[in-house]
Amino acid sequence: MINNFHSLLTIMMTDPTNLLSLGWVDSFIIIVYFIFVLGIGYYLLRFTKTGEDFFMAGRKMTAWIAGLSFVAANLGSLELMGWAASAYQYGILATHWYWIGAIPAMLFLGIIMMPFYYISKTHSVPGYLKLRFGEGSSMLSAVSFGFMTVFMSGINMYSMAIVMKVVLGWDIHFSIWVSSITVMVYVVLGGLLSAIFNEVLQFMLIWLGALIIPIIGLIETGGWDGMVERISQNFPAGDYTHLWSTMGSFQDNPMGIHWTGIVFGLGLIISFAYWTTDFLVVQRVLSAKDLRSAKMAPIIGAGFKMMVPFIVILPGLLGLAVILPPLVGENQVSAMNPHSYNEVLPLMLARYAGPGLLGLGVTALIAGFMSGMAGNVSAFATVWTYDIYKPTHLKLSKKEESDAYYVKIGRWCTVLGVFVSIGTAYLVQQFASIMDYVQALFSFFVAPLFGTVILGMLWKRATAAGGFWGLFAGIGSSIGMWAWVKIYPGALKYIALSEHAKDMAENMYRALWSWLICVIVTVVVSYLTRPKADSELVGLVRGCTDIPSEGDLPLIKRPIFWASIVFAIFIVLNIIFW
Repeated sequence: MINNFHSLLTIMMTDPTNLLSLGWVDSFIIIVYFIFVLGIGYYLLRFTKTGEDFFMAGRKMTAWIAGLSFVAANLGSLELMGWAASAYQYGILATHWYWIGAIPAMLFLGIIMMPFYYISKTHSVPGYLKLRFGEGSSMLSAVSFGFMTVFMSGINMYSMAIVMKVVLGWDIHFSIWVSSITVMVYVVLGGLLSAIFNEVLQFMLIWLGALIIPIIGLIETGGWDGMVERISQNFPAGDYTHLWSTMGSFQDNPMGIHWTGIVFGLGLIISFAYWTTDFLVVQRVLSAKDLRSAKMAPIIGAGFKMMVPFIVILPGLLGLAVILPPLVGENQVSAMNPHSYNEVLPLMLARYAGPGLLGLGVTALIAGFMSGMAGNVSAFATVWTYDIYKPTHLKLSKKEESDAYYVKIGRWCTVLGVFVSIGTAYLVQQFASIMDYVQALFSFFVAPLFGTVILGMLWKRATAAGGFWGLFAGIGSSIGMWAWVKIYPGALKYIALSEHAKDMAENMYRALWSWLICVIVTVVVSYLTRPKADSELVGLVRGCTDIPSEGDLPLIKRPIFWASIVFAIFIVLNIIFW
């Protein structure tokens, strides 16, 4: 029966141009995985009765479950495939997005910002902005977040589909529709609770399957030193294996970026914006059972995040060592160079995976896709339902609906989000590198949002008008700068401080400028308008909120202790790979 089903799958999904074909063992592993995730969704349906259950997982998650889900929601097929492509294009510099581009921000979220999110009992980041600045800022951030989320979900779909097409010859439409509908079913059934439990399972599967490439690849190249030597032979004109030593000049590294762009554009703005204000990841932490668990979840996540480059960046570096002729941008593919940067991960999987291992590797990539997409659609459903639909419905109908009504709307929003995301999946093919596209979206919507949220939490003088106009100016200026460079390429030397900058470097500086514009406008408008009384800011702003003391806890149980350990390891890793 399994052999017959495997033959049917082959007829439906493949064409004769694939690099590899699935054996019955590989097909069996993938089929079991799909059945299992659907089973989790069906089982958790009985525990998802209220809005708190569907949208916030009942706020019952332990620090470990919330922390693993926090990382897994970000570790989708986009991460696996997109950053492997960026590592091939830019070398080890791509690791910055996992270390300086994640760890300080995750620790900051846990220690500084999480108390305000958790104590206010908000259901989303736009929900916090509504409490702090009013409906204008909340609606603007909710609409921009919804727009970004469906695009990000579409990128995840495309990432997985292109992997299946290159490695197995699967029809791209089949891959997109079957996997996305599977995600839609289990999120509709179990909401965030189902998404979180599947994300933890998928996190384990991703590691189990993705370890194939770095382990076998390092054996083939003779370890780290052997790999570095091969890369130097293949690409003698560039340095692809040092994190910081080549960043004193724009022209000394493959990304065409100065260290200021990484430290300030990425480390200070984009990373803090994403990890502290993007509701896709913050939602997971808000599901924690108490404040200490909510603070520990990002710290636990940071510990795991530091290890992710081993399964994401290293395959791209190994590609530089073993794949010839060199890969090119998506728009440069030709008969002489038939494969693009975006295909480095599937090419490496095809190189190293045999029967059984291939099924495990493909399952890991599918799990990554489902993890990333489930995170996007569950966050989209929450923001759309509570921050866009509910206030609009109340204004029009003047009627407060039941909790069950909004759970129903949340389920329909999940369906809507999936189908809109499918539409956006076909737009991604126009970009030479997936991650360049993603970072552009972050610079548009997430970087300015961080300016609004951080001022709202730390500065009680910030006003509702300041919050709205600062966020509006930040988003508008970022999109404007992007359009300026597209219309007049010479503007690059003003935006990215160098005419030699590549797309990723431009994104970093654009994020920095849009954040600064948001902050400046917020401050100026706030001084021209009347602030709220301190009594209205309790639970929302530092200085007006009593944060529970952890003085009664042993040192080993305090979040600040573990945050210090994680930060020390982060410093050591940057020195080792300097």
